[in-house]
Amino acid sequence: MSAPVGVSAPVFGSPAVPAFPSMALSAEAVPFSPGESDCSPPDSLSDAEKQFSRCAARLRALRPDCSQLREELNQLFDQLLSENYNRSCELPITIRPEDVCVLLKHTSGLVPLNQEHLVVKFCQLVHHLLNQLKVIMDGQTLDVLVNYTANALKQCSTWTHSDVLLALSTVVYGNGSLCHQLVSDLLCEDGIILQYSSPSQPNIELRHVALTCMANICLRIPGQPLLDDQYRSVCFRLFLKTLQSPKPPNTDDLFYCMVIQAALKGLQFCLSVGKWKFGGGEELGSVLAALKRLMFQGAPGLSVDWPEVIYPAPLSQYESLSPPRPTEPPKPLESPKEVFTFVSFKKKKRKSKGKGKKTKHEESKVDDREEEDKEAVPEVCGGGGDISRNDVESLAKAPTSFLYPFWKLNSSESEFSDIEGNAQSKLRVYQCRVRQLALHCMLAVVKAVEKRTLYGYWSSFVPDSPAGGPPSLTLLTIILKDPSPKVRLCALQVLSAILDGSRQFLAAAEDTASPRTSYTPFSFMLAAAIRELHRGLSLALLAETSSQTLTQVTKCLAFLVTNAPYHRLRPGLLSQLWKQIRPYVRHRDVTVRGSVLRLYGAMVTAQAPLPEVQLLLQQPENLGGGSISGSVTPQDSALSWRHRNGEEKSSPWLLKLCVSLVTQPREEQSDHEGAEGGAALEPSPVRLEALQVLSHLVRGYFSLAQSSLYEIGQVSVRCLEETDPSIQLHSAKLLEEFGTGIIQQYRAENSIPESSKVPVNQVVEFWLEVLSGPLNAALQNEQHPTLQASACDTLASILPQAFAQLPDKTQLMCITVLLGLTYTENYLVKTAAVRALGVYILFPCLREDVMFVADTANIILAALDDRSTNVRAKAAWSLGNLTDTLIINMQNIGVDFQEELSDMLLLKMLQAATRASADRDKVKCNAVRALGNLLHFLRHSQMTRPVFQRPLEDAVRALVKTVQSEAAMKVRWNACYALGNAFRNSSLPLETAPWSQDAFSALCHVVTSCKNFKVRIKSAAALTVPAQRSCYGDTKRFSCVWRSLAAALENSEDAVDFLDYRYSASLRHTLSEALLHLLSLGTLQDMPELSALLAGEEGRGIREHLIKYLKAEEGEGKTGGENEAGEERNSGEESGQLQQRLGRLQETLVRLKSLKKIPKPDPQLGQVLRQVKKASLESSSLLFLYCYIVFCCI
Repeated sequence: MSAPVGVSAPVFGSPAVPAFPSMALSAEAVPFSPGESDCSPPDSLSDAEKQFSRCAARLRALRPDCSQLREELNQLFDQLLSENYNRSCELPITIRPEDVCVLLKHTSGLVPLNQEHLVVKFCQLVHHLLNQLKVIMDGQTLDVLVNYTANALKQCSTWTHSDVLLALSTVVYGNGSLCHQLVSDLLCEDGIILQYSSPSQPNIELRHVALTCMANICLRIPGQPLLDDQYRSVCFRLFLKTLQSPKPPNTDDLFYCMVIQAALKGLQFCLSVGKWKFGGGEELGSVLAALKRLMFQGAPGLSVDWPEVIYPAPLSQYESLSPPRPTEPPKPLESPKEVFTFVSFKKKKRKSKGKGKKTKHEESKVDDREEEDKEAVPEVCGGGGDISRNDVESLAKAPTSFLYPFWKLNSSESEFSDIEGNAQSKLRVYQCRVRQLALHCMLAVVKAVEKRTLYGYWSSFVPDSPAGGPPSLTLLTIILKDPSPKVRLCALQVLSAILDGSRQFLAAAEDTASPRTSYTPFSFMLAAAIRELHRGLSLALLAETSSQTLTQVTKCLAFLVTNAPYHRLRPGLLSQLWKQIRPYVRHRDVTVRGSVLRLYGAMVTAQAPLPEVQLLLQQPENLGGGSISGSVTPQDSALSWRHRNGEEKSSPWLLKLCVSLVTQPREEQSDHEGAEGGAALEPSPVRLEALQVLSHLVRGYFSLAQSSLYEIGQVSVRCLEETDPSIQLHSAKLLEEFGTGIIQQYRAENSIPESSKVPVNQVVEFWLEVLSGPLNAALQNEQHPTLQASACDTLASILPQAFAQLPDKTQLMCITVLLGLTYTENYLVKTAAVRALGVYILFPCLREDVMFVADTANIILAALDDRSTNVRAKAAWSLGNLTDTLIINMQNIGVDFQEELSDMLLLKMLQAATRASADRDKVKCNAVRALGNLLHFLRHSQMTRPVFQRPLEDAVRALVKTVQSEAAMKVRWNACYALGNAFRNSSLPLETAPWSQDAFSALCHVVTSCKNFKVRIKSAAALTVPAQRSCYGDTKRFSCVWRSLAAALENSEDAVDFLDYRYSASLRHTLSEALLHLLSLGTLQDMPELSALLAGEEGRGIREHLIKYLKAEEGEGKTGGENEAGEERNSGEESGQLQQRLGRLQETLVRLKSLKKIPKPDPQLGQVLRQVKKASLESSSLLFLYCYIVFCCI
């Protein structure tokens, strides 16, 4: 059972109960655990515990037939209610939850329902004990208390129902799904809770408690089942109706705020259990409209006609101003342009260190911790506070007077008298709580609704810099204008959630050129919204003084930077932000410093390498971190960067900063960090973020980071020597990123000049230093398997050319450690070790070593039977690499290597790959790749052995089954490729094997019917592989393959997915190659069948299709020569390929002419022939020549 952690509702009409501060109703509250109070001596009991023990003993001794029962109960209830059981007392409370449950169960049998005063006090006691002690009730206690309160609602007078519902709300907190009968009775059409919570209920107290009870029923504690959808929908509609209803006349604002708070909590609980299930766009628009109105609850000077429903639209829906109310005198601080401004509520005063003030006893038990929302904003600290007002004005353009945060401006005049000020202050606290809860609900909506649906309402919550008219009320308005740091923090959390995952939506933004049309394109609107978000969040960054909120500002900026398409926007946004956040690197709050580094990390990963960021990284130190408007803060001067002799000037400023933060002592320390003997390093969170930024920098801008090869190696080695496993882990990841960057430089497809690459001798020195240091200890650190796995990944990132130059003992150490780690029980380590071996098997210096190949193969075969899917997936990937090595060795070394490798090992690999092809997709995709390589590698002498024949057939049928399956497209793509790879083995009995027909049928089916064009391309390529006519079987199978390829060519434009359309040209080219290949292999017996196919109805469609694309490719050929000179480097290669194609076509043409003459075509075909022949003389396109040859054969 769940713990009733308390409710935020004040208790009305209970003069006998002192108003103690209660705990806030929160699903995140930690349940009470008796073990937590063992720190106090057994004999040091608090007065509350002693009082509880005495009263509990006396209550348990009472019986229903006692003569003085009523008086005893009254006295004992008063004594128990007078104690404060909050755990925030001086001495910890050690009252056991089971003692409370026994007491309440026994007492419920002593209080008859006809004694209504006792019923009220007992209900108050239930709420008091369960709320303050956070008792986890057992099932029996829950049933007893639920039945008692439910019967009390039915039998007792209405005046008692407020306290009964309060007790019931505490009992059902998080247990709504366990109280089926109660929920059914209370939430039925004429249920008592629905009656009391209705907007037509005149008793505001009953309405509030009923809504609180309903909210607690909807709350789900982790581990508990969900409330039935029908009851949750009933509650949702009532909560929404409450939020939409106007305030009843003659109702106190304070009480009305509490009703709204209860409804908002209930709505939040309904939305926090999963996806949106409460109707379509109308309901969602109603919820968003109500929440947006309540986000601005209590805003002075705000007079807006709020819409009842917000509809999805790409354009902003501005709230219309209502006529000014003559009864409200204008405030002296407001100007006509500042109608939307949240002015300061009271004079702000700096507080001393103790923020948490002791709460006062009030008539209602309000959550007094909410008084923190009234506090003055803390003293400006760090780098962000020393920026002047002029700096803010330099950022703000036209609408800056609206966006500047006026909660920073202090009024020197008191607006209220003492009595009025106390009432107004209390109301502001409640209104602030309403705004906070509305934002919590909005956050739940953002998480529950699908992104593509939510972004239809983007313009209602995100500003888009309107050209004219009043500024819109958005989340940015709250972030800049609300006087409460908590509310601003909630608004930032909502905006962060909206921006999280918005990359696909924001990808349409573009403003590199001004729109030339009479309307504003949607792409330009999105770009304007991104710029407005940058400007508003930059103002918030400058003005914010609360460390928690400042941290959330930087996190929100990180979400924005991660998802915005800066390569499609005008440069400048990141440059301004880059300079602006630099002073905060030395902020005295650790979380702020860490979040700023995270923001730098987001900037260096945004569409890396981004030219704007590359220029920022290349700027000198004094320019790369210059402050805004030329002002230099004390924190700027503190960033001395610790220049060292011999340090290259080309190292990016950010890299040197991160190295400094990781390795150098902190120059300034905050109060809570202490100043123990000697200067201490930065706190671990800051150093971890700095290491992550270094990794991002190396990954995205390796050409700039490679000059600091030695320095990065030193940092990594030093961090690996530390005892903190997190620091060790991130330093290992940094080494992996650096090694991967070097490997990328040496890839054949990267045309990087040799002078720009890291020299191999420096790479060798780098890895020698790393491998001779603490990396070996990290590989053997069994206490931290994640670190071991990361160290394995680091070993796998060694450049193959550098590995070959390492000393033999170092190479042997790497191989031995990896082989040994594959026997560990931890799946993370085993996965990383198997993957590293899969990398090493491709190294030229290792792949020809038969012993290493055999050892690696045995390790991989054992890993393929592991119970972990991740281990099996990496084992299948490594097996694919190993079989790639077999093919390379077969081509380079020849039969000698094939004969040296064990036949039984090959058989085991074939059987293991066949079994893995029936595994999950992540295993299957590489298992079929290995099968294709193995079938290609097998010799004729092996395939004729009886022990190989059945596994060989099983392997081919596994590939056929995978091609025909509904697996992921990557799996089917690899299976088609594997079949084509197998067909390259001339020893494979394609003409006689019983599985041959199934293989060709599967490929023919896929090439015509698969939705994915890449799978079609690979299937067509596989059908082109057999080099002998006999491999295609008889004439019937040959013509079937021809017919399938012709049909695929005719349907090569029918793309189901628009993204596949870009592969249509490649598909047509491959199909043309395949048809030409079949034509070149065709015999005299095949020609009549092919001629009949071309002369029939199908042939007419194919001819029309070919002629259409003939003209299209002719046009492309004429414009192809107008490309820039940068593309001319491939002209020689393309010319060679063209000559090869022409040679094949000439051979095919000569061969066809040597066959028996086929009747000449009819006059219509003759005319087509002349057109195609003429086009073939003007262009060298393969398609033209192919058409010429085909029509010559008809």
